[in-house]
Amino acid sequence: MVKLEPTVNVVDDDENVRDSLGQLIAAVGFSARTFASAQEFLDSYDFSEPGCLLLDVRMPGMSGLGLQHKLAECRDCLPIVFITGHGDVATAVEAFKNGAVDFIEKPFNDQKLLDSINKAVEISLRNWRDKAELADIRKRLDSLTSREHQVMEGIIDGKTNKMIAFELDLSPKTVDYHRCNIMEKMGVNSAVQLTRLVLKMPKI
Repeated sequence: MVKLEPTVNVVDDDENVRDSLGQLIAAVGFSARTFASAQEFLDSYDFSEPGCLLLDVRMPGMSGLGLQHKLAECRDCLPIVFITGHGDVATAVEAFKNGAVDFIEKPFNDQKLLDSINKAVEISLRNWRDKAELADIRKRLDSLTSREHQVMEGIIDGKTNKMIAFELDLSPKTVDYHRCNIMEKMGVNSAVQLTRLVLKMPKI
């Protein structure tokens, strides 16, 4: 299995804040990248890697909340921890409403910030693994022939080989052959396991 190396991305227009946060993050073993603006982050970030976003609320150009909305439009699941020197209830409510992991006011306690970063990274890794699992299931499903898909639908519906054979105008022996191929390709040993695997796929 590929080892996941999450990155904590810091977006803040204050160079001193970026530097201190980068050092703090590196000190606890995370990889850190810093960006002076929301647009700089969007122009260079690799959305295929796990991690989180440590994001200032007020910045020239696109604000932190603006970047959060932009990422939501892209359906990116990068968890966000907001940091701000100008906190207010309305801004915090909007940030949380749109999925922020935490909203921390400057000056902040280092341990509190690290706890929030750890929580955000855990969420990202879970999301990343979920996406990887779904991609793997999709790859297995795509390896099935059209006939195997038909037989699989019968299996998931709880039908016996004889019932599937009758509906598809096949012999039970042929259905059993397809059933064995389906189980092997999908990496499962039973109809229950097969059903659980297929039901993980989102409905289109």
